[in-house]
Amino acid sequence: MSSDNILEARGLSKEFRGFHAVKEVDLNIKRHSIHALIGPNGAGKTTCFNLLTTFLRPTTGVIRFNGRSIEKSNPAQVSNMGLVRSFQISAVFGTMTVLENVRIALQQRKTRWSYQFWRSQHVLRALDQRARELIDLVELTPWLDVKAANLSYGRKRALELVTTIALDPELILLDEPMAGLGHEDIEPVTQLIQRVAQGRTILMVEHNMKVIAQLCDRVTVLQSGEILAEGTYDEVSTNPAVVEAYVGGADE
Repeated sequence: MSSDNILEARGLSKEFRGFHAVKEVDLNIKRHSIHALIGPNGAGKTTCFNLLTTFLRPTTGVIRFNGRSIEKSNPAQVSNMGLVRSFQISAVFGTMTVLENVRIALQQRKTRWSYQFWRSQHVLRALDQRARELIDLVELTPWLDVKAANLSYGRKRALELVTTIALDPELILLDEPMAGLGHEDIEPVTQLIQRVAQGRTILMVEHNMKVIAQLCDRVTVLQSGEILAEGTYDEVSTNPAVVEAYVGGADE
């Protein structure tokens, strides 16, 4: 494994009763980059993403994170290694405030109290300063004491991202971070991802090509479970094979 790469896949395949959803995929995700995984409907993006995050076991192939094979690990194990994913559907505790949500994530990563949510207020307040710093990073300070269920959808996505950051990951995998956002929320979330990416690596599945053009250093295009093209956004967007693959179909 190259020291420049934080995540690598070699010969990655997933078969479902004779159907190859992903077939012989090789990936190199460079450290401190933003890398996109795109493709038309049925390309295998979601399956590949679930393999890389160990929510699925590959039929064949190897996945290495920081040089360590993880294809037989589970999501909790790889999270503790520093590989954390977010989901297409916002996943926050709706009945808890913004501060409480971030504090729970800090509790899991930074203290010996992991998964013990119900601590005394005195003990939990030790995490408040760092929680407030992270909340300020995503510009949610005015909503510090607002319950997550009462936030706009865009702010819920920002909260989900900051709880992901609170786990202190080296690599963040984002599953369609713009999904469900109104037009007015796309640019703020794009800028948020740019800030979050400082000193980290991000791999994202995303259908918004304008966002990919703005954010991503490198793009991998899948078609029918195989890599069709890879390069910068300008390179893949003008690749005749990629243009042909998208003609007549909408992206996921």
